[in-house]
Amino acid sequence: MEIPDTHYAITPDGVYIAYQVFGDGPVDVVWQEDWPGNIDVDFEDPNSALWIREVSSFARLILHDRRGIGLSSRNVTLPDLETRVSDMLTVMDAVGSERPMLAGIFESGAPNVLLAASRPERVHSIVWMEPIPRYAWAPDYPSGRTSEDMEAEQRDIELWGTLAYARAFLQAEASYGNLIPDSYAAHIAKASRNACTPDIARALAKIWYESDVRALLPTVQVPTTILTMGATSSDSDRARDVASLIPGAEFREITGDAWTPETIRSWVEEIRRVAGVAPPAPDLDRVLAAVLFTDIVGSTEQLSEVGDAEWRSILARHDERARVEIERHRGRFVDSTGDGLLAIFDGPARAVRCAQAIGVSVHDLGIRIRAGVHTGEVELDGNAVRGIAVHIGARVAALGAPSEVLVSQTVKDLVAGSGLTFEDAGEHALKGVPDRWRLYRVVA
Repeated sequence: MEIPDTHYAITPDGVYIAYQVFGDGPVDVVWQEDWPGNIDVDFEDPNSALWIREVSSFARLILHDRRGIGLSSRNVTLPDLETRVSDMLTVMDAVGSERPMLAGIFESGAPNVLLAASRPERVHSIVWMEPIPRYAWAPDYPSGRTSEDMEAEQRDIELWGTLAYARAFLQAEASYGNLIPDSYAAHIAKASRNACTPDIARALAKIWYESDVRALLPTVQVPTTILTMGATSSDSDRARDVASLIPGAEFREITGDAWTPETIRSWVEEIRRVAGVAPPAPDLDRVLAAVLFTDIVGSTEQLSEVGDAEWRSILARHDERARVEIERHRGRFVDSTGDGLLAIFDGPARAVRCAQAIGVSVHDLGIRIRAGVHTGEVELDGNAVRGIAVHIGARVAALGAPSEVLVSQTVKDLVAGSGLTFEDAGEHALKGVPDRWRLYRVVA
C-alpha cells in the first residue's frame, strides 16, 4: 500500500501538526495513537499497516502526530487534553472533515471524549477500544496503576529507544494482560526513539498519570461503542463501567488474543459496522463547557466610597476589559452579574487563564476579583446558560478569596500538562449542591 504524503496543519499558535490521509471512503475516521508514535514509522508495524489498510478500504482515515512528538513541531510545550482537542480540530479543518468518527485505544480516547462532549456537532460517533479514562489508582478506581507501577514505568523510560526498553515495555504490558509478541521489540525500540526523547516520554507519562475524564463521560451525547478483548477480568470490568457512564453507549467484547491479525480485523469490523449507522443529530442545546464566574471583591463598600457615577464608570471599564480577555481566550461572554460576570469556554485551561488575565487587567482600576471555574454539562437557551454546572461554578467562585481563582476537582483532572499548578483548598459544602466538593486554588 502506498504511503501518502505527509502534510502540515498550522495551529492558531503557530505549531505545525503533521498528518496523513489514507483512503477516500464516504466516512471519515480520525485515529488517535496511544503511546507516542511517528506516523511515518507506524506503518512499519505489520499490525498497524493491516489496521490502516483495512480501515482505509471503506473510510477516509486521518492520522496525525500530536505536537511535540513524531513529525509535528518539536521543542514546544507538550499538549494537555484541551490542546490536543484544538490541534485535532485544526487537522480536521485542514482536510475538510466536518463530522468524523473518532477512534482511539487506551488513554488516547480521552481527547475524543472531550471533543465529543464539548463540540458534539463535530463528531459522528466514538469507538473507544480498551478504554482507560484514568491512569492512576484511586480508592474509587481500583484498576488504575499504583504509584509503584508508575515508578517502575519511569525507570523503564530511562532505557527509552533501546531494545532493553522495548523488552521491559512488553514485559510490563504482559503483566497487565496485554500480550504483545516478542517479535515487536525491534519495532517498539525504533518507534520510541523516532517519537521523542526520554525527557519528553517522562513528561507525557506524568500528564497521563494526572488526567481523569470520568466526570465527562455522562455528558457525551454522540453514539459511542466501547470495545474490549477482556484480556483480564479487570479490563472487562473497566470497559463495562465506562460504557455504563456514557448515555446509550454500546458495550461489545471481542474474543481473541491480543494484537493478532484476527483481532485487528475484528476491531476494524466494529468500526465498519458503526460507520454504516446514521447517528441521530446531537442535542446541541446540551454541551460540556467550562463555566467561569467572577465577582468584584468588596463592591458595595467601593460603591459607597466612590459614588454611583464613578462606580458605573469603573464597572463599564471592568466589563470592557473582561470581554476582551474572554474573546482572546476563545470563550463566550454570557451575562453580567452586576459586579461580576459569567462566561463559558470549551476548554477548562483557557477558562482558568482567562480568569487570571481578567484579574490582572482590572488591577489598575483599584478593584480585585475572585473567580471560580467548573466543567460540566450546561443547557443553552438562546443567550442564557443553565444547569447544575452553572450553579456549581457560582458556588465555587463565591468561596474564593480576593485575587484568587478556585477550581473544582474536575477542572484540575482535565488540565494535566497545561502548565497550571494548584494547591489543595480542602473539601467544601456548596449551597444547594449535593455532596462535598474538593476545590483547588490556582497558584500563579
